[in-house]
Amino acid sequence: MNSSRITSFRRAIRAGLISTALLPIPTTATLATPTNPVSQNQAAACGAICAKTQTLDVGGIDYAYRSLGAPSGTPLILLNRFRGTMDEWDPEFLDYVATRRQVIIFDNVGVARSGGEAPAHMNDWAKNAAAFIDRLGFNQVDLLGFSFGGLVAQELTLQRPDLVRKLIIVGSGAGYVEGANLSAKAIEVATRPTNSDEDFLYLFFKDTPTSQAAGRAHLARLRERKDAFAKLVSEKAWKAMLSAGSDVGTAETSLLNRVGSIRQPVLVANGNEDAMIPTFQSYALAQAIPNARLIIYPDSGHAFLFQYPREFGDEVISFLGDEARP
Repeated sequence: MNSSRITSFRRAIRAGLISTALLPIPTTATLATPTNPVSQNQAAACGAICAKTQTLDVGGIDYAYRSLGAPSGTPLILLNRFRGTMDEWDPEFLDYVATRRQVIIFDNVGVARSGGEAPAHMNDWAKNAAAFIDRLGFNQVDLLGFSFGGLVAQELTLQRPDLVRKLIIVGSGAGYVEGANLSAKAIEVATRPTNSDEDFLYLFFKDTPTSQAAGRAHLARLRERKDAFAKLVSEKAWKAMLSAGSDVGTAETSLLNRVGSIRQPVLVANGNEDAMIPTFQSYALAQAIPNARLIIYPDSGHAFLFQYPREFGDEVISFLGDEARP
């Protein structure tokens, strides 16, 4: 990826590019027929802010998870960001998508409320996520991976193409993309022992009054849950995430070298100025995946999906299709 291509892309998104369709997305899909232990007695009245935290034993490790929406059709499994827990998914986004899908969020092995030890390699993050899905009893799922979770989602899809029907990659990239890798400042802020609200707003939202205000509104929504942030990601776990990320952190190991074999419909999305994973990574990834479509949101950064929870929620629902309607 040379500098002139990066400059051209940046000019395009600054000029107001909102959505770029790279290749058509087929609308046909095979329904999963899960027989899963997820409780149907959800707290529907208040949604994500009071959804019950459940645990599921998988090979002697307790995975913590929550389920929203009616358990019918193909479920949407969410894979989280670097240092992210279940409590950091925006409840407005979750509740909106859950009106049309069963949505399941969870802490992967070694993260926050889940047991075990976080692995140091990307393959194992994907294998652990797949083991959780298998244990739930699903034959096929849709995946949404955010940031680090986007890398895990790609690796899982490459490992288990039979398990994944459709894939959504948000605020993420390929690990290494020439000329578009993490800045020294982003790494320094993201790896501080404790992150303040200001750190979060810098990393996840664009430096404009509107985006920063949206970021503060997002943080306020997260804090509506009574037990929010009762368990955080340990230093040992997030250092394991860094190690896993390094598995795809060179030109030779970049996911760009392998994602051409992904045949599922893929939606790639990002904000137009991502301080964590440069937006050009999303563009490069969408170019490399044969059946991908790219959406870039204006005036936003890494957490554009929480700045535009309903607008992006509509895109997710449309992309996944109508099969889960009651």
